[in-house]
Formats: sequence, C-alpha cells, structure tokens
Amino acid sequence: MIFRQVGEGRPYPDHGLKSRDWAKVAPRQVRLDQLITTKAVLDLQQLLAENSTFYGDLFPHVVQWRGDLYLEDGLHRALRAALQQRLVLHARVLDLDR
Repeated sequence: MIFRQVGEGRPYPDHGLKSRDWAKVAPRQVRLDQLITTKAVLDLQQLLAENSTFYGDLFPHVVQWRGDLYLEDGLHRALRAALQQRLVLHARVLDLDR
C-alpha cells in the first residue's frame, strides 16, 4: 500500500492559503502510508514529466485535520517518491487541528 487511503475531494474546511502563504510553512518529513489523497485521478504525463515542479512548490502540501493527513497538492511528487521506493517525503504540513 502506498497511501493510507485514496480519497476524492477535501473534507476539511477551506484554509484560504495562497501559494505564497504555503511557502511560510516549514517542510517536514511525512510517511507516505499516513497520507490520504484528495485526488483519485492521476495524469500520467504529469507524473513522468521531468520538470513537473518547475512552476510550483518543490514540496507537496498536506493538511492535518482531525488527526488525519490529507495530501492536497503533490500527488504526482508523492507517487514518484513511492516509485523510487522511498517511504517518506518532505512536505509542507498545515495543521488545522490547532
């Protein structure tokens, strides 16, 4: 199993963060098997593109809500990490439980 669960949609409340706001959240290590995805569809071209993070954040965005970790942005980066047999990845984690 790569992810804890494959979900569709964001069950947590809107946090209102923009890209520049995410940049203020320090990255930390997250285990792939603890993540719940918010997208069930994968774009294979984006997964295989070498420059897929060129215009975006280098780190995936994760939202912690009610004790669960939701992968909001970075599904392709997380899957690439799994294909490289890595169990963890560095992600920006926004804690909505606080």
